[in-house]
Amino acid sequence: MLLWLLLLVLVPVGIRSDWLSIEMPRHAYEGDRVVVACSGENNSKIKRLMYYKNGHRIATYHSASSYTISNARSSDSGSYYCKADRTWFLFVDTTEETTSVRLTVQELFPAPRLTVRPLLPTEGNSVTLSCDTRLAPDRSRTQLRYSFFRDGHALKSGWSSSEFGISALWKEDSGYYSCEAMTATRSVSRRSLQSHVEVQRIPVSGVLLETQPPGGQAFEGNRLVLVCSVAEGTGEITFSWHREDTGESLGSKSQRSQRSELDILVIGESHAGRYYCTAKSDDDLIQSEAVNITVRIPVSQPVLNISAPGAHTYIGDIVELHCEDKRASPPVLYSFYHENVSLGNISVSSGGGVSFTLSLTTNRSGNYFCEADNGLVAQRSEVVALNVTEAPFKVRLVNGRHRCEGRVEVEQDGHWGTVCDDGWDMKDVAVLCRELGCGAAKHTPAGMLYPPVAEENQPVFIQVALCNGTEEALAECEQVEAFDCGHDEDAGAVCEGGDGRDWGTEMG
Repeated sequence: MLLWLLLLVLVPVGIRSDWLSIEMPRHAYEGDRVVVACSGENNSKIKRLMYYKNGHRIATYHSASSYTISNARSSDSGSYYCKADRTWFLFVDTTEETTSVRLTVQELFPAPRLTVRPLLPTEGNSVTLSCDTRLAPDRSRTQLRYSFFRDGHALKSGWSSSEFGISALWKEDSGYYSCEAMTATRSVSRRSLQSHVEVQRIPVSGVLLETQPPGGQAFEGNRLVLVCSVAEGTGEITFSWHREDTGESLGSKSQRSQRSELDILVIGESHAGRYYCTAKSDDDLIQSEAVNITVRIPVSQPVLNISAPGAHTYIGDIVELHCEDKRASPPVLYSFYHENVSLGNISVSSGGGVSFTLSLTTNRSGNYFCEADNGLVAQRSEVVALNVTEAPFKVRLVNGRHRCEGRVEVEQDGHWGTVCDDGWDMKDVAVLCRELGCGAAKHTPAGMLYPPVAEENQPVFIQVALCNGTEEALAECEQVEAFDCGHDEDAGAVCEGGDGRDWGTEMG
């Protein structure tokens, strides 16, 4: 009994000794795993192991065991030490205590700062959000992830870049923006302060109405697009199209765009008129200037007519080719062809067709057609055939503007001579015109009006022709052979087949 009391007096209680030791880092960063390990010289004798921080017990184990801080925070900074109850002698226990170790948990990175560029964004433009922070120098390789928020709602989460671009902001996107930086392991995260972003709205101005095709002209049956645009203006814009001359509203569209289109799929003559458009944003309503829409009629199939002096066409005749498309809108370019070879073209700036005159030669027989083009698609007429032959007659009119006008000549024995104007009258001309197939008689001009005057060695075959006007040919009339007549008295004739018009190119 005395021995037992003596042992109780001598047992050391709560002394710091080398029997119990503590191992732990003195410095750590937020998010680190920190292990505090206390052990004795003989861990099997430890009955209870207690861990303390700043004098407060934080963990108790009934055997040797370490204490782990899995995700260090700045609040884990402090002085750490251990106490252990162990068997000292037989059934006598004692308490050992380590020295204190100071742990300092450092900030891995400060709270980020949100930067908005531009600071005052306008509607429809892009914005860049930057989440700026800085890692501790010796932890610069730590991977961070970034998230961006508007009014507490995530816009982008777990973004590897500290910058986030928004392609277009609108008025309703105004609000409080913030960002968050977080380690890839999600062990440490910090959020920025909120920044208020006010998206600026630009009122509409410079409303313009344009057409496709441009110039306000469209062909009947084609598509016409009315394009309404604004020089400035953001947000949702309501575009409307109107017809000024009838007061008709054609339609409207609301969209976040500075341009909108209205299609008229098949345009007709009734669509011609004056049009304008309006653009409205909030309470601003702006109207464009009116645009005049002209509907052009495309060419269809033009008609080619060939007019000749008589029922037959002979070498030397002057024929008129007339081409016309009665509906086509001017200007129209008319082209004339003989056997696919171009003869020429004429443009008309007003309605109607065109005429093209042609002096016939032996190589003018063949197929003729014309072509009309007013800017959409060229169209061809049907082919008209023309057969040119040599005149079978023994009389002719020379040096006139066509074969039915000129100085009178007759043939005898293969030689051509003239007719004296003695007694030459309308009855004689009527017979001559009938024989030539030139229609009715018109005038009896002097042959000298058709220079050059006949050669001196060219004979005068008839002094007087005594026709009664009903004969089919000059040869059927009674005649007086020439006896006293010079070429200054040669007879001339004008037939209805050539009535004195200007036989140059005419506009129909």
